[in-house]
Amino acid sequence: MFKGLGALGDMAGMMKKAQEMQTRMAELQEAMANTVVLGEAGGGLVKARVTAKGEVTGLDIDPSILVASEKEMVEDLIVAAIKDGQVKGAVRNAEEMRKLTESLGLPTDMKLPF
Repeated sequence: MFKGLGALGDMAGMMKKAQEMQTRMAELQEAMANTVVLGEAGGGLVKARVTAKGEVTGLDIDPSILVASEKEMVEDLIVAAIKDGQVKGAVRNAEEMRKLTESLGLPTDMKLPF
């Protein structure tokens, strides 16, 4: 299609590739915002639902630990479950980003978005 255009054809191909990458990045970002992972603490007594983008969407707390004298422990477990979910979400996001860069023929360790 771009034969005979020399460097101009190369530039058009690069622009098309960049546009494809931008579209796929947007799709991936939306998918990650809708991907939910489960963070846990206290052997599953506290569970946090977190998107792969790091947003907490819900908590599940086993009622057996809801004792006034254990308030600090429950708070610590909540924070730990949220952090666990955020780490799992970040790992999932990084895996999907690696797959995207690989599918575009880019180095897998390339940091996107630029």
